[in-house]
Amino acid sequence: MGSGIVSVGAYQLGLSGLSRAIMAIAVVAFVILVGLSLWRAVAFRNSLMDDLHDPSRAFGFFTGVAATNVVAICLIAIGIHAGGLVLLAASAVGWVILGYLVPWFAVLGRAERPVLKLANGSWFIWVVAVQSMAVVSATLEPLYPDGRQLLSVIAVMCWSIGLILHAACAVFLSLRLLVYPLTPENIDPPYWVAMGSLAISVVAGALIVEMDSAPMVDVTRGLVAGLAVVLWCFATWLIPVLVALGIWRHAARKIPLTYHASWWSMVFPLGMYAVAGMYLGRANHLPLLTDIGQWFYWVGAAAWAITLVAMLGRGARTAMGLRRVTGMTVES
Repeated sequence: MGSGIVSVGAYQLGLSGLSRAIMAIAVVAFVILVGLSLWRAVAFRNSLMDDLHDPSRAFGFFTGVAATNVVAICLIAIGIHAGGLVLLAASAVGWVILGYLVPWFAVLGRAERPVLKLANGSWFIWVVAVQSMAVVSATLEPLYPDGRQLLSVIAVMCWSIGLILHAACAVFLSLRLLVYPLTPENIDPPYWVAMGSLAISVVAGALIVEMDSAPMVDVTRGLVAGLAVVLWCFATWLIPVLVALGIWRHAARKIPLTYHASWWSMVFPLGMYAVAGMYLGRANHLPLLTDIGQWFYWVGAAAWAITLVAMLGRGARTAMGLRRVTGMTVES
C-alpha cells in the first residue's frame, strides 16, 4: 500500500521513471505477501482465527482489500485496464466477506467485554478498504463506457459507506481514548490511518466529481465536491496532532524509535495525503491544494525511503543473527 501510493504520486508529478520503479517494488511485494498470507492461512489456521477474534488485530485483514486496489490503480496507470478491473472484482468479493465477518468475530460475537478497550487505529483500515474500491471504480469509469452506470453506482455507494464507517470508527476511538488510560504503547503508527482514511476519501470524492454524467453522480456531485474539501481540511488538521503524539511517545515517554512493520502504517497516509491534494486541487480547481500536494509528496517519499531502508536493515541484521546461531549450532 505504501509503495503503491508513492508510485501513484510520482505518476501524478510526471516522474514516470520513478513511478515505474516504485511500482515494480509494490507489485513484487504484493505478490509475495499474497503468497505468504495464503501459506499462513493453511499452515497456521489457528493463529489466523485468533487474529480474527482479536479486536486489536482483526481489522488489519482489510489491508488485503486496500492493497489489491492500490495495485489495481498502478496497473491502470500503465495501461493494463483489464488487470485493474479483475483486481477490483476480487477486492469487492473480499470486502463483502470481511466487511461482515470481521465486525462479527472481533466485536459483536465476542463474549469478552469491554471490547472498546482493544480498539485502535487499525480500525480505520476498514474505511480505507471500501474507499479504495470507490477510487478504482471512478478511475475505470471513463475507460469502460458500457459499464459507466454500474461503476458510478459502485463508486458513490462505496464512498458513502466509507464516510459513515469513518464517523463510527472516529467515535469508537475517541471513546477509547477518553475512557481508558492513554499510554505511549497505545499510540502506535496505525493511528496515522485515521488521517489516511480521510485522505483516500478525498481522492475518491475528487474522482467522483470528475466522472461523466450518470444518475448517481449527477445527484451527488455537488455534495461530494463540498465534503471532499471538508475532509481534506480535517485531514490537514490531524497531521500536527499525530506528529505531536509521536513526539510525546518517543521523546517524552522514551519509547525506542526502532523499526517495526507498523511503520508502513505511516507511509501510506502520508503518501495518500499528497495524492489527495493533487487530485482535489485538479477536480475543484483549487491550485493551492495542488501545490500543497506536490510539495507534501516529498514528505511521503522520504518516509517511504526511510522505512524501506530500515526494513532492509532489520532483515539483514536478523539474517546475520540467524547465521551466527546456525554456525554455533553446527560447531556444537
